[in-house]
Amino acid sequence: MITGIVVALPEELSTLTSKRLEKGCIGHLAEKIWVVYSGAGHENARIASELLVKQGANQLISWGCAAGLDVSFKSGDLVLANSCVDSDNIEFGLNNEDWLIHAKTCLAKYTLLRTYTGKLAESRRIVASSHDKAQIGSATGAIALDMESAAIAKVAQSHDLPFLSIRAIADPLNMDLPKAVSHALNERGEVILGKLLLFLLLHPAELPGLIKLGLHFHAAKKTLKRVAKQLNLVTTLPKNAFTYTIQQ
Repeated sequence: MITGIVVALPEELSTLTSKRLEKGCIGHLAEKIWVVYSGAGHENARIASELLVKQGANQLISWGCAAGLDVSFKSGDLVLANSCVDSDNIEFGLNNEDWLIHAKTCLAKYTLLRTYTGKLAESRRIVASSHDKAQIGSATGAIALDMESAAIAKVAQSHDLPFLSIRAIADPLNMDLPKAVSHALNERGEVILGKLLLFLLLHPAELPGLIKLGLHFHAAKKTLKRVAKQLNLVTTLPKNAFTYTIQQ
């Protein structure tokens, strides 16, 4: 099996490899583990997923950070999706029960991370406020939120391929994202340092929030790096794959 991983942001990509990848190009983490740096958002993730499938990937992973929609989640907690709900509030299951169970079992054994399984919601924009995150969680029943996983899952579904979402919580439910973040992002979801510094110069009160976000993001990256060390195990489903009800 060839595993194709879609990652939206350079900082998330750095948890998988130190190599520099151009947007939209396939890199090889191992012979049968490929990765594409897609850029942020639904459409970028869809294009990257289709590229991986076209080149021969026969299972897909959405990799990166997420916003927590459960008040108990802390930065660095790991979320594995068992279903998705898209931005049109359409819920769909994932062709991944055996793989999800296998991944959760491996990661529980070898990483000892706080790991949760549940519904993952899609947003077509950055959701900055705690109030808005809480509303999405209440409306959808999702436990976490990102901008790419649903698109990747839909591509996997359309090709009848297994899908896995591996997401670490970077901004918990009770955290409002600093305005500087939204101001400094470009259309690829990357932070433009010059714009960020200028905004901070004009709005110095934003600095504590950015420092707090940086600490949360560091915790999420640390989790992803721990998971990355187990990718060979996670992506190789035993021949005697099993199926049973997932305990959340």
